[in-house]
Amino acid sequence: MNSNHTVEKLRQMRLSAMADLHYQNVKDNKFSGFTPDEYISLLADHEWEDRQGKKMARLIKGASFKQKASIADIDYSHSRNLDKNMFGRLATLSFVKKKENIILTGPSGVGKSYLAQALGNQACLMGYKTLYGNTARLLSKLKLSKVDGTYLKELRKLQSTDLLILDDFGLQAFDVSAREIMMDIIDDRFNETSTMVSSQIPVSAWYDIIGEGTIADAILDRLVNSSHRIDLKGESLRKGVLKNE
Repeated sequence: MNSNHTVEKLRQMRLSAMADLHYQNVKDNKFSGFTPDEYISLLADHEWEDRQGKKMARLIKGASFKQKASIADIDYSHSRNLDKNMFGRLATLSFVKKKENIILTGPSGVGKSYLAQALGNQACLMGYKTLYGNTARLLSKLKLSKVDGTYLKELRKLQSTDLLILDDFGLQAFDVSAREIMMDIIDDRFNETSTMVSSQIPVSAWYDIIGEGTIADAILDRLVNSSHRIDLKGESLRKGVLKNE
């Protein structure tokens, strides 16, 4: 059998990684030592690993993280009320499987955004569709989508996301439109997907920031009651960075 024809057929079937490895093995005559089953398994494993790698890269790119954050790089040495064992359990992503939420609160500079994005990156590596965004910017985008008629389409995108990360929540008080949009987002995701919220504002003050008692109650009931809470303390970690520069 002509090996070039085999390689071409593999490419036409979109098995490019398998085709590349087979072509290289034919070229280098690296068949000795493999049974037919072992060789097929080698090619299949190579194709699977290549596709998994590409999928993870797509998920990470699509998440729109603003910085590279990794669970492995988290610094637990600072006194900021971050329990390593508890955060390690969250890093297993069981909360995503259970459709639970996470709320990260604490003063500016204690690493809320980094921790949120580290969990988001871990979710991508485990195959979960993730989206990171600044809350105010996301709400502004959705306000514009109401004008151009794409609002429901944008909501469906958010609903299909396994993990939605809302950073800097509550820095601006909600107007009527923002309040309604947030209600739509949280209501669509309730018991269906996971939402992570990062905020400098303590949860006790969210009711007043959201405004309008009935809607605020509804949002907080869906968001807070099914959440894991991390309340970070301490001084800004950025201070040490500035001193060393």
